[in-house]
Amino acid sequence: MLPLNKPILGICYGMQLLVEHFGGELRGGKGREYGRAKLHLKPEVIGPSGALFYGMPVTQTVWMSHGDDVSRLPADMLAVGHSDDGVVAAMVHRSLPIAGLQFHPEVNHSEHGEKLLDNFVRQVCRAKINWDSGSMLESTLRYIRESVGSANVLVACSGGVDSTVAAALLAKALGPERVTAVFCDTGLMRKDEVSWVSNALKDLGLNHVEVLHSEALFLGQLAGVTDPETKRKIIGRLFIEEFERYASGHKAEFTHLGQGTLYPDVIESAGHGAGAKVIKSHHNVGGLPEKLKLKLCEPLRYLFKDEARQLGAQLGLPAEMVDRHPFPGPGLAVRILGEITAERLHILREADAVFIQALREHGHYHEIWQAFAVLLPVKSVGVMGDNRTYQMTVALRAVNSTDAMTAGVGDLPMSFLTHVAAAIVKKVDGVNRVVYDITTKPPATIEWE
Repeated sequence: MLPLNKPILGICYGMQLLVEHFGGELRGGKGREYGRAKLHLKPEVIGPSGALFYGMPVTQTVWMSHGDDVSRLPADMLAVGHSDDGVVAAMVHRSLPIAGLQFHPEVNHSEHGEKLLDNFVRQVCRAKINWDSGSMLESTLRYIRESVGSANVLVACSGGVDSTVAAALLAKALGPERVTAVFCDTGLMRKDEVSWVSNALKDLGLNHVEVLHSEALFLGQLAGVTDPETKRKIIGRLFIEEFERYASGHKAEFTHLGQGTLYPDVIESAGHGAGAKVIKSHHNVGGLPEKLKLKLCEPLRYLFKDEARQLGAQLGLPAEMVDRHPFPGPGLAVRILGEITAERLHILREADAVFIQALREHGHYHEIWQAFAVLLPVKSVGVMGDNRTYQMTVALRAVNSTDAMTAGVGDLPMSFLTHVAAAIVKKVDGVNRVVYDITTKPPATIEWE
């Protein structure tokens, strides 16, 4: 990109590539930073002469996620920002429109990241602003019509926000008669999920809604499996095979498979470029077979969760669907650490239902971006009445985010958490201990597996 003589903004690894290109040096393992950090800018770069940082506070909160950092800057580069740990957090070229950031301005948790990116686009690149979110729906519908043509689409629905919005988009673009929504009941759904999802899909006005009862198949294939990536690969393979089987057994000639894949799914599954690292395989990306019999139509593939919600609202979907907490495609399989059994699924379903119901009753549900329970393969000693118990542990997780790329810990009152813990232990047989996960993303992911 450098020979093009265009403005360049290197972010995180991109900054490190710029450092090496211009003759600087990096070090590994010394300046590790994950999550929130303080950025301290040099005062002179926030004035009119500093286009990238113009109008920004000298000190601000940013989001870090790196293990390597700069040990020696190139002679052509000037450090203009540091973190509390002394890490070079921002640099600019002395004469060219090239800059590097060790932090991530593109995520919601960098409090002035949007302003910085706006400065780069408007002040540094001098780009013309010819797109806004209002055109997102129109361009998405146009993409669907151009990619599908006159064919029929089988849309894979998991019951979450993303696949439901994808189904609604496909019906809007092609007409409900050309879209068949198929919900695969993997046996890994939350309590009462199957009936709720099937009714919600019918409410979209789709002419064809089918439920595949595949619980025995999925649980049989997952028996004895404990590795998280293996779980995801198995679920991804079976998920696609079930939809292919359905398509081949019906007279309608489906040529496309519609999915609610989001850009964070692609990033974490290393589906966005050579050399990218797999964080975890998402069932709709990392689990896809090499030779898929149906062509993919993924209208949300380059969008984030907040943008998918915005499209859903523009389509007129009810708030209870659009604002619903995210639910992973692999379902409860990635919320049960260790082997998946019918007994463990029952325990987790009941504990999760208690947690979510309490969030709603106490007015916290819409204050949290995502909340759920996790069943741990850990037993501990407890006492109930006069009896000793040796039972399982449930972890509660609540986070706030907008794009799923970063997440902060949900600020739930301790009195509420102790109330939920007591309710779970009282109502759910097999659990005698409840803990609360207070780790941000990064360094953790939102889901446990």
